[in-house]
Amino acid sequence: MKCRSKKVKKHQVFADTINEKSSDPQMCEAYVSDIYEYLHNMEVHRRPIADYIEKVQKDVGINMRGVLINWLVEVTEEYKLLSHTLYLTVSYIDRFLSVNVLNRKRLQLLGVSSMLIAAKYEEISPLHMEDFCYITENTYTKQEVVKMEADVLKALNSEMGNPTVKSFLRKITIVAQEDYELSSYMQLEFLGYYLAKLSLLEYGCLKFLPSMNLALEQLSGYKPSDLKECVQILHDLQSGRKAGNLCSLILS
Repeated sequence: MKCRSKKVKKHQVFADTINEKSSDPQMCEAYVSDIYEYLHNMEVHRRPIADYIEKVQKDVGINMRGVLINWLVEVTEEYKLLSHTLYLTVSYIDRFLSVNVLNRKRLQLLGVSSMLIAAKYEEISPLHMEDFCYITENTYTKQEVVKMEADVLKALNSEMGNPTVKSFLRKITIVAQEDYELSSYMQLEFLGYYLAKLSLLEYGCLKFLPSMNLALEQLSGYKPSDLKECVQILHDLQSGRKAGNLCSLILS
């Protein structure tokens, strides 16, 4: 019961702040409390195991995950896919690897199959199966991609919709707009999205719920002590102490 009350408080604080600061109908003022209660509940139930590489995987390492995601960022940019397609792709990969042992030779296959599912879910005109085979220089056949797609959907229990960092970040930046001049607000928004993408590369960020990444204390309901470790990791990523040359594509 205590845990339930804490969750309700978080989404209610967020919702009340949005209601107070915005009359924009696109902010869904009448429904925002219910929406964020739903998102906060879903992010708990549809999250990967924070230490699945240590507990589940035997052949896939942390650096391999980073290299795969960095490559998927490049694919997203090359084919002009929506950023939320990328966020969902990474979520699918982590959720799959939380319950299935995978050989490192099939990691790229998992990546393109997860992106195929995410693109079907998010994009108006998603890439075709053949496109994803081409992306891997035909390392995998169409049949292999189809089989992995089915395996991923099974691991997800066909639950493809789940909140990501971007789900919460957009609302936070809109609310914050009133407190900044236009130029400063744009800098804040771009920095927020940059840090959000960096967090995709960092395996250590899996321990944080999407609503905590980049969340502002007064909007999210989190205490400073709750945010301290997350903020420190993001600061290290931004200053280049983590992720190394994997950050190059995010910066471009």
